[in-house]
Amino acid sequence: MRLDAIKGPDDLRERTHEELVDLCQQIRARIIEAVSARGGHLGSNLGSVELTVALHRVFRSPHDVILWDTGHQAYVHKMLTGRSADFDSLRTAGGMAGYPSRTESPHDWIENSHASTALSYAHGLATAFESSDTKRRVVAVVGDGAMTGGMAFEGLNNIGHSGRRVVVVLNDNGRSYAPTVSRLSESLVRFRSNPKIMRRSDRLEDMAERIPWVGDTLQRGMRMSKAAIRELWDSAGFFENLGVRYLGPFDGHDVASLEAALSNAAEFDEPVVVHVLTQKGRGYGPAEQDQVKHLHDVGSVKPGTYTGMFSDMMVQLGGLHPEVVAITAAMPDSTGLLPFREHFGDRCIDVGIAEQHAVTSAVGMAMGGLRPFFAVYSTFLSRAFDQVNLDCGLHRAPVVFCIDRAGITGDDGPSHHGVLDMVLLTKVPGMVVLAPSSLQELERMMLDAMDMTSGPVAIRWPKTAARSVSTDEVGSGLRARKARDGDGRLCFIGVGKMLEACEQAAEQLAAEGVEATVWDPRAVSPLCDRMLADAAEHELVVTVEDGLRVGGAGTAVREALLETADAAGRAAPRVRVLGVPLNYVPHGKPDGILADLGLDADGIAATVKADLF
Repeated sequence: MRLDAIKGPDDLRERTHEELVDLCQQIRARIIEAVSARGGHLGSNLGSVELTVALHRVFRSPHDVILWDTGHQAYVHKMLTGRSADFDSLRTAGGMAGYPSRTESPHDWIENSHASTALSYAHGLATAFESSDTKRRVVAVVGDGAMTGGMAFEGLNNIGHSGRRVVVVLNDNGRSYAPTVSRLSESLVRFRSNPKIMRRSDRLEDMAERIPWVGDTLQRGMRMSKAAIRELWDSAGFFENLGVRYLGPFDGHDVASLEAALSNAAEFDEPVVVHVLTQKGRGYGPAEQDQVKHLHDVGSVKPGTYTGMFSDMMVQLGGLHPEVVAITAAMPDSTGLLPFREHFGDRCIDVGIAEQHAVTSAVGMAMGGLRPFFAVYSTFLSRAFDQVNLDCGLHRAPVVFCIDRAGITGDDGPSHHGVLDMVLLTKVPGMVVLAPSSLQELERMMLDAMDMTSGPVAIRWPKTAARSVSTDEVGSGLRARKARDGDGRLCFIGVGKMLEACEQAAEQLAAEGVEATVWDPRAVSPLCDRMLADAAEHELVVTVEDGLRVGGAGTAVREALLETADAAGRAAPRVRVLGVPLNYVPHGKPDGILADLGLDADGIAATVKADLF
């Protein structure tokens, strides 16, 4: 049976289990080949192969809804729903998305690449299906990591309270898939996962209650006996206390066993969790052994990158200042905190996928005299904006937000572009927002942040390559730096990495007879008065940023220039704000996306020519 012959889930149901073993081997080989060539999520997908096959043999997608939390474990799902032939285009511009995509297939219900949300979707869909008297099943596949997020528990609590028919597949891949299981535990699993036996057990309790004189006592005794057994297996007790029946644990790499468990779960007229134990990276030695590959298929942080500089500076600051602590939301590797953890283990705190908690906890640490540095991707910080604003900003807590993957990030698609951070953070009163344009600027800003104790500080940097500059090209504090003198007609203000594109555009325009002034603002909030005063003397001011152009840095510059001009009773210069449009930007290479948006040197120069000539 060839993988390319699978045109949809129906093709799976006609195959023997022997054929499925070979199919699973083909799927793993295809994943390893594609991810090795184009990057992506390796370990999580290699671990979910048999589980995905079993799901699509038992449930009839898309009539039955299969939700993936998070979507980085959905590569196999894509292959089995008619997209195997397109898999070679994974994460390429115009090709297959790295996460579920509603535009790709009706089998993809949610475009879910932020963790801990699927159970809330499941509760909502089950509510809708119940009101329409449909027999459709809702299945949510949730990784054990996603269960560290508070929203997952909110969804689970409501599912249990509602009693609606949701199957929660807990894909537990945080440890070896094969724990020691006794004969007794195997018998209990078979007993608990059989809906007929469990219905008989429930009827027996009801009958016992109706026995005269002793019925109530007998029923309580039966329930206490069951509860005592359940306490031996605390997973069951936890879920069932929330009103969700627990089945498992099951071997997540045995298709036949999984099919039986899922088929049984589908018969219950109540919410059920099926606990499945899988092994990340299964079938590929390097991914089985490398804990980093298990998560996001990334290697060690590379030197010469912004993340590499941040990593080095955290170790330096940690050595100089014992009050410095580092916080991560389940990403100590890709945010560059592993070296800090190796040097200062108990001062590196991983809160799990819980960005809201991370922010407010950091505020508490700051209140207690520590200097917390929260390392987080831009896209994930947006999940905790309320805490940034009202817990951190309102208390003027000196938390340092170290924001990686800011701006256009590339292959991971709309949910991972970090285009909101400047719009949001510049609206927090007292928040200092810094944007380095080079490795040396980031180094300086990390040092300066230690001295900024009157409120929170945010430093944002991109995923893309960083440039290195000489010491005379580095500013300090909150002062902007003039990178190029012009003739008074045109002034560029290039935020962070966009400074380089502005300098290149200025070189092109010089050949056209226009000598542009170029400023590196360094601080997006507050804006430097000296920079604004100089910009006000120009005919045209062009701001360039890799965040949303509506409400971001350029908007703040334009408003500041208008206010200054009104106060002085003179005309303000024309201001052109260049940035990311208010759209969901698809995946692709960052440089290509920026060029398509007119945010490379050629695009910036072309815009200026149209305005000036």
